[in-house]
Amino acid sequence: MSNRRKALVAVTAGLATVSLGLSVTSAAGAAPEATTLGSLKLVKTKTSLLGKHYWYQQTFKGLPVINGYYAKHESKSGVQIADGRDAVPANLDVSAKLPAATANTKAAEAINAKAARARIAGADKEAEKVPAAGRSTAQLAVIGGPDARLVWAVTSRSNEGSTRSLVDADSGSVVESKVLSDNANGRGSVFDPNPVVSEQNEKLTDNNDKNSDELFLAQKNVILRNLDGSGKLNGTYVNIVEAKGGVAENKNNNFVYQRANDKFEQVMSYYHVNQTQEYIHSLGFTEVNNESQDFAINTFDGDNSFYDPSVDRITMGEGGVDDGEDAEVIWHEYGHAIQDDVVPGYGESLQAGAIGEGFGDYWAVTMSVPVSNGFELPCVMDWDATSYTSTEPHCLRRTDTGKTTDDIVGQVHDDGEIWSNALWDIHQALGRDKANKVVLEGTFFYAPDTSFADAARVTVQAARLLYGKADAQKVTDAFKARKIL
Repeated sequence: MSNRRKALVAVTAGLATVSLGLSVTSAAGAAPEATTLGSLKLVKTKTSLLGKHYWYQQTFKGLPVINGYYAKHESKSGVQIADGRDAVPANLDVSAKLPAATANTKAAEAINAKAARARIAGADKEAEKVPAAGRSTAQLAVIGGPDARLVWAVTSRSNEGSTRSLVDADSGSVVESKVLSDNANGRGSVFDPNPVVSEQNEKLTDNNDKNSDELFLAQKNVILRNLDGSGKLNGTYVNIVEAKGGVAENKNNNFVYQRANDKFEQVMSYYHVNQTQEYIHSLGFTEVNNESQDFAINTFDGDNSFYDPSVDRITMGEGGVDDGEDAEVIWHEYGHAIQDDVVPGYGESLQAGAIGEGFGDYWAVTMSVPVSNGFELPCVMDWDATSYTSTEPHCLRRTDTGKTTDDIVGQVHDDGEIWSNALWDIHQALGRDKANKVVLEGTFFYAPDTSFADAARVTVQAARLLYGKADAQKVTDAFKARKIL
């Protein structure tokens, strides 16, 4: 859309309080001047193991600048600035000639056409899933750079996912349409993580969601911690807001179902996300999606699940094997929510999207380690994949493909296997807990439009500051093996 003015600057001087829209002062970390780069609005402050992270939205005459960001990272090594602002002409008119209702209509037409083309392309599990247009909201915004203009940013949401279209507020042309929701192919009693892994049986089949003796043996009774006492599957880290057949309710908090019951997937999502957050807290992080994450269960009849950043919700699909029956699908989607929470607006470049998919796959695998007895660990979503793969082991993707940047094809799921392989190598080199501290800490320093190389460099930096040069070299070696560094 534009050639962004970008910089990652290390600053070691003292800090000053950031005042939005003021001129630059001599103190490091102060807000940049409000010239044609506009002003800044603080949108999020995060605390990681190494320091504080301040995220700002670039604005122009009170309107957000699309993909314009400014971040200040304070850590033991000093201060780093990530400047992702776009220049905007000072005389740009911010009064819209095109009504919001018309922009909504034009955006819906563009999205529905894109969705139709995607359906014609076929049922490729790796193909981009484009949700049909639904309820829309329009907000004025500015595109910076050489093609600066006023636009309507139209967000459309349906039970299939969400999209964002940028409609020129003067001419009505659709500048861009993109899918916002992150897609993947998708307890108490639960599968942990899924029946293929727990039973170490690649021959198991879904049989149209019917109960069976084999699958009953794969269920295990668990304690559901951190419930809020409402009699629903809501708690500190999970909130089941919508579900096919209604949300599960029991005044005694007894949520034991067999897998043919649609409420089984609600329990799965609650249990496995709660497990994830308890693990993240055990690593020392208190601000990694530390909230009650909204879930909609079995509300999409396609064989797909997705995270929608526009409403911060994960939707689990029920096509093929119900995605909520495979914890690795749940963990993958939660990986997207983690990155969106830590890095506001994350995923604004192709490689950032690939890192997102790779991290989701990696997170699914690392969460499986304690309960998988070493069975096909690098294989992602073993149970879900039985509905669309014929070879064994059944895997949607793997974290040990051996891919390098020589294998980049420009598709986020395929290219994500490069990143997940690097993270898996780090996992093996450092051990699970150390690796995950490094990976999560590094994420705090990502830019929304980061690249493989930039994300790798801040991950190495995190390893060095947390554990020293020797472990940082192991992380470097892992990225070099993928030709990322």
